[in-house]
Amino acid sequence: MSMDPARRLAEELARRGLATPARLLADAHRPMAPLLSDLGAALTPLLNATGMRRADELASLLQEPDALDRLVAELDAAGGRHGESR
Repeated sequence: MSMDPARRLAEELARRGLATPARLLADAHRPMAPLLSDLGAALTPLLNATGMRRADELASLLQEPDALDRLVAELDAAGGRHGESR
């Protein structure tokens, strides 16, 4: 079974020490979630054309209406797992 894209992204951000800035940006962009969803649908072909690893997962995460909420929850959980404090 594969890991949830939101969890995978949160783990990667936490591993790189970027969980806190990512959490702040995600909170700041919550009102734009519907636009980000549309952006995900538009960027999918471009991401696939670049050969970017896991482009499909990222694009599918962007297309979900609750993607930012899930990412924030995963960032909170990842911060706790990695001992980060906000």
